[in-house]
Amino acid sequence: MKSFLIRNAEIRGQRACVRLRDGRMARMSSDLSPEPTDQVIEANGGALLPGLRDHHIHLLALAAARSSVRCGPPEVENRAALEQALQQAAASRTPENPLRGVGYHESVAGNLDRQSLDAMLGSHPVRIQHRSGALWILNSLALALLELPNGSAPPGVELDESGQPTGRIFREDVWLRARSNKQPAPDLSEVGSLLAAYGVTGVCDATPSNSEDEWGLFARARRSGALPQKLRLMGNERLPAATDDPHLERGAVKFMLDENDLPEADALMEVIRNAHQDGRGVAFHCVTRSELVVALDALERAGPLAMDRIEHASVTPPDLLDWMKRLPIAVVTQPNFLFERGDAYLQEVEERDQPWLYRCAGFLEAQVPLAAGTDAPFGEPDPWAAMQAAVDRRSALGHALSPEEALSPEQALALFQSPLEEPGRGTSPLAEGEPADLVLLKSPWSKARDRLESEGVAATWVAGEKIWHDEA
Repeated sequence: MKSFLIRNAEIRGQRACVRLRDGRMARMSSDLSPEPTDQVIEANGGALLPGLRDHHIHLLALAAARSSVRCGPPEVENRAALEQALQQAAASRTPENPLRGVGYHESVAGNLDRQSLDAMLGSHPVRIQHRSGALWILNSLALALLELPNGSAPPGVELDESGQPTGRIFREDVWLRARSNKQPAPDLSEVGSLLAAYGVTGVCDATPSNSEDEWGLFARARRSGALPQKLRLMGNERLPAATDDPHLERGAVKFMLDENDLPEADALMEVIRNAHQDGRGVAFHCVTRSELVVALDALERAGPLAMDRIEHASVTPPDLLDWMKRLPIAVVTQPNFLFERGDAYLQEVEERDQPWLYRCAGFLEAQVPLAAGTDAPFGEPDPWAAMQAAVDRRSALGHALSPEEALSPEQALALFQSPLEEPGRGTSPLAEGEPADLVLLKSPWSKARDRLESEGVAATWVAGEKIWHDEA
């Protein structure tokens, strides 16, 4: 029986040894002698912490994005740079091999459509995703591959005055995937390894379209070891519940709110009540004031439960925070966007809303359960960078964004340490008998807290299995 002995680790400021066996922390003591089955890990005084949980991520999209062309800031800042990036990528592939771009923002080249993309690259099918995840832009060759039937395109396919598609497709990921079924599902092993190197031991996939096919794909990735992290899966109402994997769980029904097309209150309450009857919470995507108002109203009227959550809560003014305090719901936010998008927010977000962007301290002071995710690939997948952003609250250009909302390093770390099933409600204890989901740092916490960086991760364990170790 294989076991691990972590020696000379810092736990809550004290030096200790920990033996991992049968998926748990079997023994903790100031000194333990190696046993024949032990693999010894010398911690050298590095902090041993509960493993990190990314409470909002999109795994398949992240895997696909890592082989896609970057089409937005900071890599691409203007139209010429975008054209160059697309042409360079096309030079290494045949015209039958479509190009996939990610991260586009209007600051690069305005509102792209099929004609503007054709002018940049007309020799290859090109499909670019907006950094919000809500929009795809296709050139003419990519549109032709969809074989759009006359007069029966879904409502998210934008049409011009003559009834022809403009190349702009809003929130039709399921439909697009169905019409692009010749593309193989992305390999999750690179994503699993990347997250392991960050110390991530569990993730909540927040993709609203997750259904039976995705459940099967993730189950296979877990069995093969491609995805070693524990996984909680949001999705639609048809997401299965049965599994023989104790580390693959069904999560909330994900509901995307769009302030330009908000649903009727009765329909929304029915979604909430159906989810609750099925033993599931509801997770509402809320990035504007109006979306948050609609979500809170529906939850309050339908009967909120502790398993319900607000995703992003991008703009939460005091009146809405007071409303949230009365409900037993959690917030899962993305402080990394303060750094990654803060400069754009200062230009694009209404001045009255800027003080309430991606609040942190305000939620904690109001005792609203608060956890965090990276929203990768729409944000960078490094949770340590997100923690540092919660501490600094500065944009990439150094502009301060509501510094009174800043967290301490300990509070920022806790955003990524609550249980997947209870975001924002405590952290897993480091104690004998507890699951061995752990991250070991290269330095004591007193040093690591000065600059929260993923380069400081030394090793990661999930259920007592070492999934990453820095051999340098």
